[in-house]
Amino acid sequence: MSGFTGFTGFALRRAVSAALTLLALSVIIYVVFYATPGNVAQITCGPRCSPEQVHQVAQQLRLDDPLYLRYWHFLQGIVAGHDYSTGTSVGHCPAPCLGLSYQSDQQVTRIILDKLPVSLSLVLGGMVLWLLLGVGTGVLSAWRRGRFSERALTGVTLAGVATPTFVIGLVLMIVVCGQWELLPFPEYVPFSDDPEQWMWGLLLPWVTLALGEAAYFARLTRASMLETLAEDHIRTFRAYGVGERSIVGRHALRGALAPIIALNANDFGSAVGGAVLVESLFGLPGIGQELVHAVTVVDLPVVVGMVLVIGFFVVLANAVADVLYAVADRRVVLA
Repeated sequence: MSGFTGFTGFALRRAVSAALTLLALSVIIYVVFYATPGNVAQITCGPRCSPEQVHQVAQQLRLDDPLYLRYWHFLQGIVAGHDYSTGTSVGHCPAPCLGLSYQSDQQVTRIILDKLPVSLSLVLGGMVLWLLLGVGTGVLSAWRRGRFSERALTGVTLAGVATPTFVIGLVLMIVVCGQWELLPFPEYVPFSDDPEQWMWGLLLPWVTLALGEAAYFARLTRASMLETLAEDHIRTFRAYGVGERSIVGRHALRGALAPIIALNANDFGSAVGGAVLVESLFGLPGIGQELVHAVTVVDLPVVVGMVLVIGFFVVLANAVADVLYAVADRRVVLA
């Protein structure tokens, strides 16, 4: 019972820490984008805006208010929503409200929710593949240490680390879709419309995203496995006649999980926003591609909202990783 209480306390402390981190992140993001030198209203509205339009944008952004007060209104919108003027009437932006796009007049939250399923589909599918390929290759490489298969796997891993993601994607698209015609050119179809077409449309982007990441996981898994296999308790298992497959699969791999969990948490969080190359290469309408467009047209509310959402996934992924640490090793709870 005390162990359960200790774990619950650890999880609550980690949740509070994640919430405070997100609050600090929102302050930094808001200040960076809205306290920059220059006329923020003119930059947001665009070079072709009339003085009246620039003035309207300045009023909607509350640029006459102190920066801390503007941030407070921004935070209120996230927590409770806020009203906004459409010129002839007053509309309501429900929580979590991240503002309005000045290019499309759409709510930023709605834009993100429209794009988020694409990015999450890409990253989640890629994560499954990079874990299977990376951890499997790393375990096999450590198990076959000193043999030809281990050297071959190490060479493939180094090639994967050195090859840029867009090169992998281009080669796969040219060969698999063009020359061999094994798959149609990727096209995103919502899972709710057709699960089978959703899978086939994302298969090549999944492989492209996973190959580069799998190389890092393979190297990390191999190094962790070799370190664990050299420990005293592993030698004890061997002395008692425990089979090598059981040692590698049940004992050594479990001891090597901690750095794998940490790397996967970091990669998942960053991949939500960092998959822009894959999304752009295959024409997937996700967050990464939308963020590039928002930066190009200087749509600050969309940029701020999307950067904040990407930061949320990074913080959330690391918080989940810490909880998984505690599940795998209760010494983390007592630390």
